[in-house]
Amino acid sequence: MFSYIIRRLLVMVPTLLAISAIVFTIIQLPPGDYLSTMMAELQAQGEAASVEKIEFLRQQYGLDRTPIEQYFHWLFGLLHGDLGWSFEYNLPVAHVIGDRLVLSFLVAFTTVIFTYVVAFPIGIYSATHQYSWGDYGLTLLGFLGLATPSFLLALVMLYLANIWFGTSIGGLMDAEFIDQPMSMAKMMSVLEHLWIPVIVIGTSGTAAMIRRLRANLLDELQKQYVVTARAKGLPPRRALLKYPLRMSLNPFISDIGDLLPHLISGAAIVSVVMSLPTNGPMLLAALRSQDMYLAGSFLMIEAILIVVGVFLSDLALAALDPRIRLHGGATK
Repeated sequence: MFSYIIRRLLVMVPTLLAISAIVFTIIQLPPGDYLSTMMAELQAQGEAASVEKIEFLRQQYGLDRTPIEQYFHWLFGLLHGDLGWSFEYNLPVAHVIGDRLVLSFLVAFTTVIFTYVVAFPIGIYSATHQYSWGDYGLTLLGFLGLATPSFLLALVMLYLANIWFGTSIGGLMDAEFIDQPMSMAKMMSVLEHLWIPVIVIGTSGTAAMIRRLRANLLDELQKQYVVTARAKGLPPRRALLKYPLRMSLNPFISDIGDLLPHLISGAAIVSVVMSLPTNGPMLLAALRSQDMYLAGSFLMIEAILIVVGVFLSDLALAALDPRIRLHGGATK
């Protein structure tokens, strides 16, 4: 196990280096740069920017360098904890994304908790009560959750929250707390607004998890070792929890690699509709304006989380399922 962990950690280094090169190349693919976009916007508004000012800004931001030089400058900064400079905000990227990272993590982490708390009891009940009225009703709710677009559900929830509870539409806090330091009143305002995006973002994921858990658990319950355990008089609860439920959790453990990036990016479309101060809308805006260091930093953070998540999921799968071995070689 120790040698496997060391090998995986060593493989992560060239993997992240290759991802960083791909990310920077993709960001550089659109024609022009941030200053070209800014000039186009000024001209559309009837304003003009002097050539001298544009050249000065190009030199100041390092956009006059070759793409190779820009990449290594950015990579060297990443290795030293410097995420670069945001052209649009005229601030270091770390300062721009700091508060949004916290709020994005809060929304995503709460959504994950909501998804697992709701989905697992329902999925287990549906699998152990197959073709009952409860199973049919929960299946219908699951299909409705999968079929309903998140942005449509967001609009409905915003309306209902405003009519029934008087919660202001949009955002994660009242307007008076925006750009204010964290306090107890601000935290209570965040908690008051938090349940709306959690339900909206978590509904589709909860419905999908219910369906997957039901299907996986039904498949395990039909296997011979479960039938044998029941025939030997093993209590039903123990016969369910000891192996079938553990084995049906393998796909969810392997999804950790996809789950961690959502703690940072979140649901971008829902965030735009609900005016959430999370990272999704900022990433979209950075890509549109070609604020390459801001967009690249977001993408690299997500890439790191994916690589780390896949590594953690492999270790968790090996601990959960004794059939999975991480060392090489056949066993006799």
